[in-house]
Amino acid sequence: MSGRENDAYTDSKTIEQTEVNQCTSCGGNTVYDPATKSLKCPFCGTEKEIEKTRNNTTELDYLQALKKEDRSWGDEKRVFSCENCGAETVLDKDKVADFCSFCGSSHIALSDQHAGIKPALVIPFQISKEEAVEKFKKWMKKRYFAPSKLTQTYELRNLSGAYIPYWTFDAETKSSYVVRIGTYYYVTVTRTVMEDGKPKQVTEQVRKIRWRTENGRYQDFFDDVLVKASRNVASGLINNIEPFQLNSLIDYKSAYLSGFLAERYSIPLKEGWDDARRIIDSRIESGIHGQVYGDVVEIVNVSTDYKDITYKHILLPIWISSFEFNNKVYRFLVNGQTGKVSGKSPISIVKVSILVVSILAVIAVVLFFLDVF
Repeated sequence: MSGRENDAYTDSKTIEQTEVNQCTSCGGNTVYDPATKSLKCPFCGTEKEIEKTRNNTTELDYLQALKKEDRSWGDEKRVFSCENCGAETVLDKDKVADFCSFCGSSHIALSDQHAGIKPALVIPFQISKEEAVEKFKKWMKKRYFAPSKLTQTYELRNLSGAYIPYWTFDAETKSSYVVRIGTYYYVTVTRTVMEDGKPKQVTEQVRKIRWRTENGRYQDFFDDVLVKASRNVASGLINNIEPFQLNSLIDYKSAYLSGFLAERYSIPLKEGWDDARRIIDSRIESGIHGQVYGDVVEIVNVSTDYKDITYKHILLPIWISSFEFNNKVYRFLVNGQTGKVSGKSPISIVKVSILVVSILAVIAVVLFFLDVF
Protein backbone atom coordinates (compact mmCIF):
# COMPACT_ATOMS: atom_id res chain seq x y z
CA MET A 1 0.00 0.00 0.00
CA SER A 2 1.45 3.33 -0.98
CA GLY A 3 0.74 7.00 -0.18
CA ARG A 4 0.72 10.30 -2.05
CA GLU A 5 0.75 13.91 -0.91
CA ASN A 6 -2.33 15.32 0.80
CA ASP A 7 -3.09 17.89 -1.95
CA ALA A 8 -3.93 15.00 -4.25
CA TYR A 9 -6.55 13.76 -1.85
CA THR A 10 -10.05 14.87 -2.84
CA ASP A 11 -11.92 14.10 0.37
CA SER A 12 -13.51 17.24 1.81
CA LYS A 13 -12.64 16.42 5.44
CA THR A 14 -10.03 18.52 7.19
CA ILE A 15 -6.78 16.65 7.59
CA GLU A 16 -4.57 17.39 10.55
CA GLN A 17 -0.92 18.05 9.91
CA THR A 18 1.63 15.58 11.18
CA GLU A 19 5.38 15.45 11.37
CA VAL A 20 7.04 14.37 8.13
CA ASN A 21 10.48 12.82 8.20
CA GLN A 22 12.06 15.23 5.72
CA CYS A 23 15.55 14.88 4.29
CA THR A 24 17.90 17.51 5.70
CA SER A 25 19.69 17.77 2.35
CA CYS A 26 16.96 17.97 -0.30
CA GLY A 27 13.73 18.20 1.68
CA GLY A 28 12.28 14.93 0.31
CA ASN A 29 10.37 12.48 2.47
CA THR A 30 12.71 9.86 3.91
CA VAL A 31 11.76 6.18 4.39
CA TYR A 32 13.00 3.52 6.76
CA ASP A 33 15.75 1.42 5.16
CA PRO A 34 16.06 -2.14 6.56
CA ALA A 35 19.61 -2.44 5.17
CA THR A 36 21.04 0.51 7.12
CA LYS A 37 18.42 0.57 9.95
CA SER A 38 18.06 4.31 9.35
CA LEU A 39 15.85 6.85 7.60
CA LYS A 40 17.07 7.17 4.03
CA CYS A 41 16.17 9.68 1.35
CA PRO A 42 15.17 7.87 -1.89
CA PHE A 43 16.14 10.97 -3.89
CA CYS A 44 19.64 11.89 -2.72
CA GLY A 45 20.58 8.95 -0.49
CA THR A 46 21.09 10.98 2.70
CA GLU A 47 20.71 8.84 5.84
CA LYS A 48 19.50 9.80 9.30
CA GLU A 49 20.08 7.53 12.27
CA ILE A 50 17.13 6.43 14.43
CA GLU A 51 17.97 6.19 18.10
CA LYS A 52 17.03 2.76 19.47
CA THR A 53 15.53 2.77 22.95
CA ARG A 54 13.68 0.37 25.23
CA ASN A 55 11.73 2.62 27.59
CA ASN A 56 8.21 1.37 26.83
CA THR A 57 8.54 -2.15 28.20
CA THR A 58 6.21 -1.40 31.13
CA GLU A 59 3.15 -3.63 31.06
CA LEU A 60 -0.26 -1.88 30.96
CA ASP A 61 -3.13 -2.84 33.23
CA TYR A 62 -5.68 -4.90 31.29
CA LEU A 63 -8.71 -4.26 33.52
CA GLN A 64 -8.08 -0.51 33.53
CA ALA A 65 -7.89 -0.53 29.73
CA LEU A 66 -11.32 -2.16 29.50
CA LYS A 67 -12.84 0.63 31.59
CA LYS A 68 -11.38 3.47 29.52
CA GLU A 69 -11.06 3.36 25.75
CA ASP A 70 -7.55 4.23 24.60
CA ARG A 71 -7.33 6.38 21.44
CA SER A 72 -3.72 7.48 21.87
CA TRP A 73 -2.60 6.35 18.40
CA GLY A 74 -5.17 8.59 16.74
CA ASP A 75 -3.08 11.65 17.59
CA GLU A 76 -0.68 10.87 14.75
CA LYS A 77 -2.44 8.36 12.48
CA ARG A 78 -5.66 7.88 10.56
CA VAL A 79 -7.39 4.75 9.35
CA PHE A 80 -8.25 3.60 5.84
CA SER A 81 -10.64 0.71 5.31
CA CYS A 82 -10.72 -1.73 2.40
CA GLU A 83 -14.27 -2.11 1.14
CA ASN A 84 -13.38 -5.51 -0.34
CA CYS A 85 -11.77 -7.48 2.53
CA GLY A 86 -12.37 -5.16 5.47
CA ALA A 87 -8.70 -4.66 6.37
CA GLU A 88 -8.00 -1.40 8.17
CA THR A 89 -4.67 0.28 7.52
CA VAL A 90 -3.02 2.92 9.69
CA LEU A 91 -1.15 5.68 7.85
CA ASP A 92 0.31 9.09 8.67
CA LYS A 93 -2.27 11.86 8.46
CA ASP A 94 -0.58 13.36 5.39
CA LYS A 95 -0.88 10.09 3.43
CA VAL A 96 -3.68 8.33 1.59
CA ALA A 97 -4.09 4.69 0.56
CA ASP A 98 -4.10 3.68 -3.10
CA PHE A 99 -4.72 -0.06 -2.80
CA CYS A 100 -5.07 -2.76 -0.15
CA SER A 101 -1.95 -4.79 0.53
CA PHE A 102 -4.02 -7.63 1.92
CA CYS A 103 -6.26 -8.31 -1.09
CA GLY A 104 -5.02 -5.90 -3.80
CA SER A 105 -8.32 -4.02 -4.09
CA SER A 106 -8.31 -0.33 -5.02
CA HIS A 107 -11.59 0.25 -3.19
CA ILE A 108 -10.08 2.11 -0.24
CA ALA A 109 -11.92 4.73 1.80
CA LEU A 110 -11.05 6.94 4.73
CA SER A 111 -12.63 5.38 7.81
CA ASP A 112 -14.19 7.11 10.78
CA GLN A 113 -12.61 4.50 13.04
CA HIS A 114 -9.89 5.76 15.37
CA ALA A 115 -6.47 4.11 15.29
CA GLY A 116 -6.88 2.98 18.90
CA ILE A 117 -4.16 1.90 21.30
CA LYS A 118 -0.72 3.12 20.32
CA PRO A 119 1.93 0.38 19.95
CA ALA A 120 4.50 0.22 22.71
CA LEU A 121 7.16 -1.80 20.90
CA VAL A 122 8.09 -2.78 17.37
CA ILE A 123 10.50 -5.04 15.54
CA PRO A 124 11.67 -2.92 12.59
CA PHE A 125 12.12 -4.56 9.20
CA GLN A 126 15.45 -6.39 8.96
CA ILE A 127 14.82 -7.86 5.49
CA SER A 128 14.75 -5.40 2.60
CA LYS A 129 12.32 -5.63 -0.31
CA GLU A 130 15.07 -6.94 -2.59
CA GLU A 131 16.07 -9.58 -0.06
CA ALA A 132 12.43 -10.62 0.36
CA VAL A 133 12.12 -11.15 -3.40
CA GLU A 134 15.26 -13.31 -3.40
CA LYS A 135 13.95 -15.34 -0.46
CA PHE A 136 10.72 -15.88 -2.38
CA LYS A 137 12.56 -17.02 -5.52
CA LYS A 138 14.54 -19.59 -3.51
CA TRP A 139 11.30 -20.77 -1.93
CA MET A 140 9.74 -21.15 -5.38
CA LYS A 141 12.60 -23.37 -6.57
CA LYS A 142 11.81 -25.79 -3.74
CA ARG A 143 8.20 -26.33 -4.82
CA TYR A 144 9.01 -29.84 -6.04
CA PHE A 145 5.41 -30.79 -6.79
CA ALA A 146 4.62 -27.56 -8.67
CA PRO A 147 4.32 -27.56 -12.49
CA SER A 148 7.74 -27.51 -14.15
CA LYS A 149 6.99 -24.28 -16.02
CA LEU A 150 6.01 -22.40 -12.86
CA THR A 151 9.35 -20.67 -12.21
CA GLN A 152 9.55 -19.45 -15.81
CA THR A 153 5.99 -18.19 -16.29
CA TYR A 154 4.63 -16.87 -12.97
CA GLU A 155 3.96 -13.14 -12.58
CA LEU A 156 5.02 -11.59 -9.26
CA ARG A 157 2.73 -8.86 -7.96
CA ASN A 158 3.70 -5.83 -5.88
CA LEU A 159 5.49 -6.64 -2.64
CA SER A 160 4.26 -4.55 0.30
CA GLY A 161 5.86 -4.20 3.72
CA ALA A 162 3.35 -4.20 6.57
CA TYR A 163 3.53 -4.16 10.34
CA ILE A 164 1.06 -6.67 11.76
CA PRO A 165 -0.46 -6.03 15.21
CA TYR A 166 -0.02 -8.46 18.08
CA TRP A 167 -0.95 -8.45 21.76
CA THR A 168 1.27 -9.81 24.50
CA PHE A 169 -0.19 -10.66 27.90
CA ASP A 170 1.24 -11.37 31.35
CA ALA A 171 -0.75 -12.98 34.14
CA GLU A 172 -0.29 -14.49 37.59
CA THR A 173 -2.42 -17.65 37.92
CA LYS A 174 -3.58 -19.83 40.80
CA SER A 175 -5.48 -22.97 39.86
CA SER A 176 -7.29 -25.66 41.80
CA TYR A 177 -7.85 -28.94 40.02
CA VAL A 178 -9.43 -32.38 40.22
CA VAL A 179 -7.71 -35.25 38.44
CA ARG A 180 -8.19 -38.97 37.99
CA ILE A 181 -4.93 -40.87 38.37
CA GLY A 182 -4.57 -44.34 36.95
CA THR A 183 -1.98 -46.89 38.12
CA TYR A 184 -1.22 -49.94 36.01
CA TYR A 185 -1.45 -53.41 37.49
CA TYR A 186 -1.45 -56.84 35.86
CA VAL A 187 -3.57 -59.93 36.32
CA THR A 188 -2.96 -63.44 35.07
CA VAL A 189 -5.63 -64.64 32.67
CA THR A 190 -5.99 -68.13 31.25
CA ARG A 191 -7.93 -68.61 28.04
CA THR A 192 -8.49 -71.25 25.44
CA VAL A 193 -7.23 -70.89 21.88
CA MET A 194 -7.35 -73.22 18.88
CA GLU A 195 -4.00 -74.48 17.60
CA ASP A 196 -3.79 -76.97 14.70
CA GLY A 197 -7.49 -77.59 15.15
CA LYS A 198 -7.14 -78.47 18.82
CA PRO A 199 -8.01 -76.42 21.92
CA LYS A 200 -5.06 -75.17 23.97
CA GLN A 201 -4.84 -73.35 27.32
CA VAL A 202 -2.84 -70.10 27.16
CA THR A 203 -1.82 -68.01 30.17
CA GLU A 204 -0.98 -64.33 29.74
CA GLN A 205 -0.58 -61.09 31.70
CA VAL A 206 -3.34 -58.52 31.08
CA ARG A 207 -2.80 -54.88 32.02
CA LYS A 208 -5.52 -53.07 33.96
CA ILE A 209 -5.82 -49.63 35.54
CA ARG A 210 -6.64 -48.82 39.15
CA TRP A 211 -8.15 -45.33 39.40
CA ARG A 212 -8.16 -42.78 42.21
CA THR A 213 -9.26 -39.14 42.39
CA GLU A 214 -7.05 -36.37 43.77
CA ASN A 215 -7.38 -32.61 44.32
CA GLY A 216 -4.49 -30.18 44.04
CA ARG A 217 -3.29 -26.65 43.38
CA TYR A 218 -1.09 -25.26 40.63
CA GLN A 219 0.48 -21.78 40.51
CA ASP A 220 2.37 -20.17 37.63
CA PHE A 221 3.31 -16.81 36.09
CA PHE A 222 2.94 -16.34 32.34
CA ASP A 223 5.10 -13.76 30.60
CA ASP A 224 4.57 -12.28 27.14
CA VAL A 225 1.96 -14.69 25.83
CA LEU A 226 1.82 -13.66 22.16
CA VAL A 227 -1.46 -13.55 20.21
CA LYS A 228 -2.15 -12.16 16.75
CA ALA A 229 -4.42 -9.11 16.67
CA SER A 230 -5.20 -9.37 12.93
CA ARG A 231 -8.00 -11.21 11.16
CA ASN A 232 -6.83 -10.11 7.72
CA VAL A 233 -3.62 -12.12 7.39
CA ALA A 234 -4.25 -15.81 6.78
CA SER A 235 -3.53 -17.58 10.06
CA GLY A 236 -2.00 -20.61 8.37
CA LEU A 237 0.46 -18.53 6.37
CA ILE A 238 1.50 -16.26 9.21
CA ASN A 239 1.84 -19.17 11.64
CA ASN A 240 4.27 -20.77 9.21
CA ILE A 241 6.60 -17.75 9.14
CA GLU A 242 6.76 -17.57 12.94
CA PRO A 243 8.46 -17.35 15.33
CA PHE A 244 9.63 -13.77 15.62
CA GLN A 245 12.60 -13.10 17.88
CA LEU A 246 10.89 -10.92 20.47
CA ASN A 247 14.15 -10.05 22.22
CA SER A 248 14.66 -7.62 19.30
CA LEU A 249 11.64 -5.51 20.27
CA ILE A 250 12.45 -1.81 20.70
CA ASP A 251 10.38 1.29 21.40
CA TYR A 252 7.81 2.14 18.75
CA LYS A 253 8.67 5.25 16.76
CA SER A 254 6.79 6.52 13.74
CA ALA A 255 10.09 6.67 11.82
CA TYR A 256 10.11 2.85 11.56
CA LEU A 257 6.79 3.01 9.71
CA SER A 258 7.98 5.57 7.18
CA GLY A 259 7.61 3.96 3.75
CA PHE A 260 5.64 1.06 5.21
CA LEU A 261 2.12 0.60 6.47
CA ALA A 262 0.69 -0.71 9.72
CA GLU A 263 -2.52 -2.65 10.12
CA ARG A 264 -4.99 -1.47 12.73
CA TYR A 265 -5.76 -4.35 15.08
CA SER A 266 -9.01 -6.07 14.07
CA ILE A 267 -8.99 -8.30 17.16
CA PRO A 268 -9.73 -5.96 20.10
CA LEU A 269 -7.99 -6.17 23.45
CA LYS A 270 -10.68 -8.20 25.23
CA GLU A 271 -10.84 -10.77 22.45
CA GLY A 272 -7.06 -10.88 22.42
CA TRP A 273 -7.08 -11.75 26.13
CA ASP A 274 -9.62 -14.52 25.44
CA ASP A 275 -7.19 -16.01 22.92
CA ALA A 276 -4.27 -15.63 25.34
CA ARG A 277 -6.27 -17.23 28.14
CA ARG A 278 -6.88 -20.31 26.00
CA ILE A 279 -3.12 -20.60 25.49
CA ILE A 280 -2.52 -20.10 29.22
CA ASP A 281 -5.18 -22.69 30.14
CA SER A 282 -3.54 -25.22 27.83
CA ARG A 283 -0.16 -24.58 29.45
CA ILE A 284 -1.69 -24.89 32.91
CA GLU A 285 -3.07 -28.31 32.00
CA SER A 286 0.37 -29.33 30.76
CA GLY A 287 1.84 -28.10 34.04
CA ILE A 288 -0.68 -30.11 36.04
CA HIS A 289 0.18 -33.24 34.05
CA GLY A 290 3.82 -32.64 34.92
CA GLN A 291 3.03 -32.13 38.61
CA VAL A 292 0.85 -35.21 39.12
CA TYR A 293 2.46 -38.65 39.19
CA GLY A 294 0.67 -41.63 37.70
CA ASP A 295 0.69 -43.96 34.74
CA VAL A 296 -2.39 -42.20 33.36
CA VAL A 297 -3.65 -38.74 34.34
CA GLU A 298 -7.05 -37.39 33.32
CA ILE A 299 -8.00 -33.82 34.23
CA VAL A 300 -11.57 -33.67 35.48
CA ASN A 301 -11.79 -29.98 36.30
CA VAL A 302 -9.58 -26.89 36.54
CA SER A 303 -10.61 -23.60 38.13
CA THR A 304 -8.15 -20.72 37.60
CA ASP A 305 -7.91 -17.30 39.17
CA TYR A 306 -6.10 -14.78 36.94
CA LYS A 307 -4.45 -11.83 38.68
CA ASP A 308 -2.31 -8.85 37.63
CA ILE A 309 -3.25 -9.19 33.96
CA THR A 310 -1.18 -6.81 31.86
CA TYR A 311 -0.70 -6.29 28.13
CA LYS A 312 1.33 -4.60 25.41
CA HIS A 313 0.45 -3.71 21.82
CA ILE A 314 3.36 -4.53 19.50
CA LEU A 315 4.01 -4.47 15.74
CA LEU A 316 5.85 -7.20 13.86
CA PRO A 317 7.10 -6.94 10.23
CA ILE A 318 6.01 -9.02 7.24
CA TRP A 319 6.23 -8.67 3.47
CA ILE A 320 2.92 -9.43 1.73
CA SER A 321 2.49 -10.34 -1.91
CA SER A 322 1.12 -12.85 -4.37
CA PHE A 323 1.92 -14.29 -7.78
CA GLU A 324 -0.26 -15.29 -10.71
CA PHE A 325 0.00 -18.57 -12.59
CA ASN A 326 -2.50 -19.84 -15.18
CA ASN A 327 -4.91 -17.02 -14.29
CA LYS A 328 -4.97 -17.98 -10.62
CA VAL A 329 -3.53 -15.91 -7.76
CA TYR A 330 -1.40 -17.49 -5.02
CA ARG A 331 -0.58 -15.55 -1.87
CA PHE A 332 2.65 -15.63 0.13
CA LEU A 333 4.29 -13.91 3.12
CA VAL A 334 7.90 -13.24 4.07
CA ASN A 335 8.94 -12.70 7.68
CA GLY A 336 10.39 -9.18 7.71
CA GLN A 337 12.81 -10.10 10.49
CA THR A 338 14.03 -13.62 9.63
CA GLY A 339 13.20 -13.95 5.91
CA LYS A 340 11.19 -17.14 6.37
CA VAL A 341 8.66 -17.66 3.55
CA SER A 342 5.19 -19.18 3.65
CA GLY A 343 2.74 -19.40 0.81
CA LYS A 344 0.55 -21.42 -1.48
CA SER A 345 1.58 -22.74 -4.88
CA PRO A 346 0.00 -24.80 -7.67
CA ILE A 347 0.33 -28.59 -7.62
CA SER A 348 1.19 -30.71 -10.66
CA ILE A 349 -1.23 -33.63 -10.87
CA VAL A 350 1.24 -35.43 -13.13
CA LYS A 351 4.08 -35.21 -10.58
CA VAL A 352 1.84 -36.33 -7.72
CA SER A 353 0.51 -39.23 -9.82
CA ILE A 354 4.04 -40.36 -10.67
CA LEU A 355 4.97 -40.29 -6.97
CA VAL A 356 1.89 -42.33 -5.99
CA VAL A 357 2.54 -44.90 -8.71
CA SER A 358 6.19 -45.14 -7.64
CA ILE A 359 5.24 -45.74 -4.01
CA LEU A 360 2.69 -48.39 -4.98
CA ALA A 361 5.30 -50.09 -7.19
CA VAL A 362 7.80 -50.22 -4.30
CA ILE A 363 5.15 -51.67 -1.97
CA ALA A 364 4.25 -54.28 -4.58
CA VAL A 365 7.91 -55.34 -4.96
CA VAL A 366 8.35 -55.59 -1.18
CA LEU A 367 5.20 -57.71 -0.82
CA PHE A 368 6.33 -59.93 -3.68
CA PHE A 369 9.69 -60.70 -2.05
CA LEU A 370 8.01 -61.24 1.34
CA ASP A 371 5.77 -63.89 -0.26
CA VAL A 372 8.71 -65.52 -2.05
CA PHE A 373 10.96 -65.75 0.98
